[in-house]
Amino acid sequence: MGRLNNREALQALRRDLKDTQGRQKKRLISLCAGSGCAAYGTAKVYKALKEELSRQGLQDEVEIKLTGCHGFCEKGPIMVFHPEGIFYPQVTEAHIPDIVEKTVGRGEVVENRLFRDPLSKKKIIHERDVPFYRLQKRIVFGKNGIIDPTSIRDYIAVDGYKALEKALFEMDPMEIIAEIKASGLRGRGGGGFPTGVKWESCRKHPGERYVICNADEGDPGAYMDRSLLEGNPHAIIEGMIIGAIAVGSRSGFVYVRHEYPLAVKNLTLALESARESGLLGENILGSGIDFDIQISRGGGAFVCGESTALMASLEGLPGRPRAKYIHTVEKGFRQGPSNLNNVETWANVPIIIDKGADWYASVGTEKSKGTKIFSLVGKVVNTGLVEVPMGTTLRTIIYDIGGGIPKNKKFKAVQTGGPSGGCIPEQFLDLGVDFDELAKVGSIMGSGGMIVMDQNTCMVDVARYFLDFLMEESCGQCTPCREGIKQMLDILTRICEGNGKEGDIELLEELSGMVQKFSLCGLGTSAPNPVLTTIRYFRHEYEAHIRDKKCEAGVCKALFHYEIDPEACTGCGVCARKCPQGAITGEKKKPHQLDQEKCIRCGICYEACKFDAVVIR
Repeated sequence: MGRLNNREALQALRRDLKDTQGRQKKRLISLCAGSGCAAYGTAKVYKALKEELSRQGLQDEVEIKLTGCHGFCEKGPIMVFHPEGIFYPQVTEAHIPDIVEKTVGRGEVVENRLFRDPLSKKKIIHERDVPFYRLQKRIVFGKNGIIDPTSIRDYIAVDGYKALEKALFEMDPMEIIAEIKASGLRGRGGGGFPTGVKWESCRKHPGERYVICNADEGDPGAYMDRSLLEGNPHAIIEGMIIGAIAVGSRSGFVYVRHEYPLAVKNLTLALESARESGLLGENILGSGIDFDIQISRGGGAFVCGESTALMASLEGLPGRPRAKYIHTVEKGFRQGPSNLNNVETWANVPIIIDKGADWYASVGTEKSKGTKIFSLVGKVVNTGLVEVPMGTTLRTIIYDIGGGIPKNKKFKAVQTGGPSGGCIPEQFLDLGVDFDELAKVGSIMGSGGMIVMDQNTCMVDVARYFLDFLMEESCGQCTPCREGIKQMLDILTRICEGNGKEGDIELLEELSGMVQKFSLCGLGTSAPNPVLTTIRYFRHEYEAHIRDKKCEAGVCKALFHYEIDPEACTGCGVCARKCPQGAITGEKKKPHQLDQEKCIRCGICYEACKFDAVVIR
């Protein structure tokens, strides 16, 4: 593409790209190549598509674009035809001949490939009409499905680096900071600290300043940052350059998980192309401003998501937090003022500068502006990445967008904010999700993980699971976190094994208060959240485990067993055929029996029975 030496050259290139797109008569096939769809076989689908187009002589009729994640991850690989928006989920090699012949060749839809709404049972042609997408507001994530993340030209054609132009040539650093402050943007990494305030504080401290992107996404079930880096890396780069202009930095770093190879690959390509184009490095767009970005790979330590631990790791030291008597905006990386924001926060910056603070602040709630991307996983029909305005209710996210709970089971709770978040019960389904409302019910926004749980989830076991994760990820530096979490985990494990005793609940609450109050960093201070919220909202389950030695959800194996209800059993034999231990016997069309000595409580029979004849006792 060549180096762009001034603003006018970038504007001319953007006009040419848009004109070319406007004149182009080809249809566009957008094929998701994010990590999720790639695992389902996007590469094979792409190869088959290229070959079939050539075989039918239609290769000049369409352009194929491998894009980042579209969000509806469980339906991958996803294919969308533009400009109509024809939506084909779960495409395989076998579907390609029919799709090419009918949709490419004749402009028709392939009826048996269309998405079928599980509630209405209707087939839906267009992506915009799919319930999963219809209620979203994809301000940050929307470009993922229409651009090739390896092409800087694609990003420029959709107004990429337009905000950078404005920041470079129309605004001074304090005006940029004022715009970010006026937008109400709060950090999307978990703490929710006002972004503009952080930038302002960093700028006022003397020394070599650094701009850092936290892409060390460690929450179980969360992959928002990974998908943004994979699908739209230039948005993060543009946001970081604008941030660097605002705080007065020449050096930037992206601290990314080593386990994100595609994100690292696409980000590396994006950085290289930005440098070659004059949009990164020395004398950006002839403005006289220098700023460059390096990639640093993390080793997979959850605690390195904490700011001081991350910066220690960047310096090549063990990733251990330190007490923040002096904040990192004053003395952080290499003892210089350091501005750290996460991937999603940086991706919001170009949007704010381009569209204006007032436009951005019109979305969301009074104290939580803009949208938030959530990773919706667990016991929900539609799993994937969901971007909604702040203040959207849990019910809307889980039921209207997520499609509700599979197999008509009852909703029990949703855990927000990762392993240190709280478990929110059914009574708060109409809670508007923002930083402050979640805090009121004992949870946190975190980076945006949202794990849905149904009636077959044991809340005591959930608390045990997350504490087990946090104990393993604790750096072990401070005694309250190191020993407190271990003691709490020991108590929870004992309760789940049927050895709980009176006073355990109160002891857990006491230990939680100690760990919250005296731990050194955010990992420890927030670790008790899953314990405290499950006790607060599901205390009866703890009491049943301790007093009655019962796990009503059928999870803690020492506290339940399966039985076959002879009145409900039809003798279909499905449970007997699926039982791995041969523990179920019986004649056809007659009630079956379950041998308790052979049963290993795997739950296969319980899940397989369509007549609710297998019951938990």
